[in-house]
Amino acid sequence: MTSWGAWRRRRAVLWGAAALVALAFLVVLEIAARRYGEPGPITTQVGALVFAPKPGPLYGGLALMMVVLTWRQRFIAAGAALGIDAVLLLVRRAAGVETVEGHSLGTGALWVMLGFAVVAVTRRTGDERVLLLKGVGLGLLLVAARKTGDAWLFITAKTRPTVLDQYVAMADHALGNPSWAAGRLVDATAPFSTHLLQLVYGQLAVAAVVVALYQLRDVTAERRFPRHHLVRTFLVIGLLGPGIYMLFPVVGPVFAYGPGASGTGGVEWATANLWPHTSLPVSIPVPMTYDGITPRNCMPSLHTAWAVAIFVHTRRAPRLLRFAGTFWLIVTLAATLGFGYHYGVDLVAGVVFALTIEAALRAQERGWDRPGIRLVAYGTAVFAALLVSYRYLPMEMATLPEVAGPLLILAMTSVIYGYVRVTRLWATRPIASVPSPAEVPAARETPEADTARRDAVAG
Repeated sequence: MTSWGAWRRRRAVLWGAAALVALAFLVVLEIAARRYGEPGPITTQVGALVFAPKPGPLYGGLALMMVVLTWRQRFIAAGAALGIDAVLLLVRRAAGVETVEGHSLGTGALWVMLGFAVVAVTRRTGDERVLLLKGVGLGLLLVAARKTGDAWLFITAKTRPTVLDQYVAMADHALGNPSWAAGRLVDATAPFSTHLLQLVYGQLAVAAVVVALYQLRDVTAERRFPRHHLVRTFLVIGLLGPGIYMLFPVVGPVFAYGPGASGTGGVEWATANLWPHTSLPVSIPVPMTYDGITPRNCMPSLHTAWAVAIFVHTRRAPRLLRFAGTFWLIVTLAATLGFGYHYGVDLVAGVVFALTIEAALRAQERGWDRPGIRLVAYGTAVFAALLVSYRYLPMEMATLPEVAGPLLILAMTSVIYGYVRVTRLWATRPIASVPSPAEVPAARETPEADTARRDAVAG
């Protein structure tokens, strides 16, 4: 059996390797963004230590870090962060320095997280140091993920001048063009529906932090993190999703076929001003040139993937969180379609993408047993088949919706069924937990040492 010390060394090596890979990835993104005249994730994060930060989950990261602290330390950390922000707010207003969005809070949270990293290195030892560093790393990862995502989206707009919206729009005929129907429904029920959908769609990260805090509520008492939690799934989805954007650039129906949104895109770049009130005709798709500002962030729908992850991770939570997870999923799906940010087939791909990643993370924690390997392989194959069909069979899907539509739903449902079946199987075969140092039995004495001990007692 592997000893506790050997297990810890192996884990330390893996964490070190992951940190190096993450740093290299950030450096590459920084270089790529600077090539196009924009600061990268490292520059923006360092700038947030002094200047007013862009909107982002800085206090969400601080909340996640505080799961490793005692209540007294949490109050001190929160007070220090708010105090620093209050002072900086006064200084910035006196100097007339504000961001375009008028956002000024978050620097204090970032300083406190970095301060606890220094405390971990200089004032903690052993398992206490490791636990505190993991908490700081978790909080900073959430913050870095936002900056990395912003850089990724900017790069997709600059490096992918042509988009494949016409292909996806034709494939979406198989589902009846749900974005057009949802867009008309939102217009008919505005402004109530618009405010509700905007609130849920824009605060997805807040919902994720709430669920993560519930899952990590016992970290301080148990002195270790659970094997798997929502933050891991969120980060992996955010890391891999933009890579698919580069392979399959799509801007969305409100941009490609409508007036645009958020100051980008618009009818001057659209093939026609059709969304959402004019039905989309069936025509042979071709790649189309689009502006260099709008992110190509549709395929797959990461908002859908993240909402699915929240839904999955609230299934064993108290009733209120289960209801909230279901509500967030339904309203997020309605928002992605109703605002014209996504096509229906984007959502299908997003569900498959999320469940495949969730299955892979759970299988990795269990040691990659056979059911886990099969499920991940199947989910990956279905996801790849969806992308291939959207790109190379859009006309067949548009002209035969009575066949293609049920096949799309069946493909997504099969992955959902496989995930439910395998996770229920895993629930009946719980994985052995890693023992804490106090639970590790003492090393067995050698025969010579045992004889010497008995002689000493007899003497």
